[in-house]
Amino acid sequence: MSTRRRALPPGWYPADEGGVTAFVETWREGFGHGSARAVIAPHAGWAFSGRLAVRAIAALRPAETVVVVGGHLPAEAPVLCAPERYVETPLGALEADEELREALTRRIPLATDHSADNTVEVQLPIVRALFPAARLLWLRAPAGREAVRLGTALAAAAAEVGRSLACIGSTDLTHYGPDYGFTPAGRGRAAAAWVRETSDKGFIDALIAMDPGLVLERGEAGAACSSGAAAAAIAFAEAMGAHRAELLGYATSLETRESESFVGYCAVAFS
Repeated sequence: MSTRRRALPPGWYPADEGGVTAFVETWREGFGHGSARAVIAPHAGWAFSGRLAVRAIAALRPAETVVVVGGHLPAEAPVLCAPERYVETPLGALEADEELREALTRRIPLATDHSADNTVEVQLPIVRALFPAARLLWLRAPAGREAVRLGTALAAAAAEVGRSLACIGSTDLTHYGPDYGFTPAGRGRAAAAWVRETSDKGFIDALIAMDPGLVLERGEAGAACSSGAAAAAIAFAEAMGAHRAELLGYATSLETRESESFVGYCAVAFS
């Protein structure tokens, strides 16, 4: 039986069960499961955005399978899916929902994801902590309209196999500064204000409007690194009857480390 091993070094998230459990319990803020069909969670190292990721994933309703949709793919790429039976986490392995995966392949083409990519992996210890009995579907969506098709197909596949799903769309927001080759508002305080009040706010507004087309458009303009993941989560949530979005939190990496290059993060729930 194949197992996908951890690829990210310990600086991304703790290497041991105790470290993961302590972090998740600190930041779940006493909440049990919420009522969200899908959420947006950031995917930086936990020191930067882990508290928002925990808050987002804790807002999901109980589910038999958790679908994590990552990104880092251009618009023309196919949807990617991990082929392994199990995925390793410090809290034990998550088992893939192979029946759901097969039902999804009957609706949308899936290519095999062999890459080591943080957009899915960094969420998995949180999923294992908060959904210890759930199975997993590891996907990555392109930043194009195929992501919307993926979200709708997930809902149909879940209905076919009689599975309750919760969906995580994994994306960070604006990557700003010389390290990212993106400095439309210069540097310093003016740049930080532009990211918070214009670029990131515009993307969050599109999330709150539950408008996947606008999410993709603003992601293409530089407001997110994995807008396809967000678009897929919204399409899934809408197909499952969600009609309300709530911003659970927002931050930038400047709150953790001062730098001319920085990234925005948000947590959003769709109920």
